[in-house]
Amino acid sequence: MAGAIVKYGIIGVGMMGREHLVNLYHLRTQGVAVVAIADPHLPSQQLALDLAHSFTWPLKVFSGHQELLDSGLCDVLVVSTPNMTHHRILMDIINHSKPHHVLVEKPLCTTISHCKEVVNAARKRPDILVQVGLEYRYMPPVAKLIEIVKGGNLGHVKMVAIREHRFPFLVKVNNWNRFNINSGGTLVEKCCHFFDLMRLFVGANPVRVMASGAIDVNHKDEVYDGKVPDIIDNAYVIVEFDNGSRGMLDLCMFAEGSKNEQEISVVGDIGKFGTREAGRDGVQTLKAEDHRIKYDGLHHGSSYLEHLNFLSAIRAKGEKAPSVDLQDGLISVAMGVAAQLSIEYGRFVSIQEVMNECKI
Repeated sequence: MAGAIVKYGIIGVGMMGREHLVNLYHLRTQGVAVVAIADPHLPSQQLALDLAHSFTWPLKVFSGHQELLDSGLCDVLVVSTPNMTHHRILMDIINHSKPHHVLVEKPLCTTISHCKEVVNAARKRPDILVQVGLEYRYMPPVAKLIEIVKGGNLGHVKMVAIREHRFPFLVKVNNWNRFNINSGGTLVEKCCHFFDLMRLFVGANPVRVMASGAIDVNHKDEVYDGKVPDIIDNAYVIVEFDNGSRGMLDLCMFAEGSKNEQEISVVGDIGKFGTREAGRDGVQTLKAEDHRIKYDGLHHGSSYLEHLNFLSAIRAKGEKAPSVDLQDGLISVAMGVAAQLSIEYGRFVSIQEVMNECKI
């Protein structure tokens, strides 16, 4: 595809689908174009068409992903549909006669069994690249911290603490994100990002998870088709890794007044960015920027960099793997599932029992 226009289709053009559309528009000088969308929700279709019209991009519109696949119009597909639909859509894409590279929004799927099916199916299609949308890796401050950690500046990482204190879940089409059965649960839907970052920082895989959480404030007065939402709105999660490191997540979804929505602390045996010997007088503040970003969007430019990275892998024609692969997606979901089960059963849950889908 080097030198040729890479043609994208977006499956699911709700809030994130349209965010991908705008990001890809800002990448048009890199030789990309969105040529088709698929979404059964007419208002979302119209909003996407209005955006594309403002970009002077003609779009072919389909009501379902299968029709888009069969059209043969696209080289790359972005899957940004509700979580519970990812499995079926990904299996249809991977099993289609025409190869399509795929960027799938997080989480990969809502269950371990569905994630495994996708991973196994993709292994049989070496002509397809699949990248999982764990784009927090690309946020300039996070990317800088990853660089510092990987450079050995902190020594051996012993502790990672991530805090997200934010506003409640946004309203989505048909309120699908209000129920665990659709989203996989808050710690899968929202926090797979943070579990993925923990793995990167400690350079190891998770062994077991202990969590405590509840529904304390949000959505308790909402009813949809006679059902009250069951997604938790706060939790503490402790993750133990196979190199002895630990991670901790502090999540609150009813903390709109926080100065910093997200905070990350990484501490090694040498120091917490810098050396321990420097003490308080050695504390520095760095501003991390990435001048490649042409559109900040909803995630501080990380989605733009995510697309730039994936486009590079596509154009490498098999010589470069996606930087966030299906195994990364699977493990991030497994950590979230383990955390959800730990809350339910009130004990540590091992990643092995989750991956083996043991009856708990």
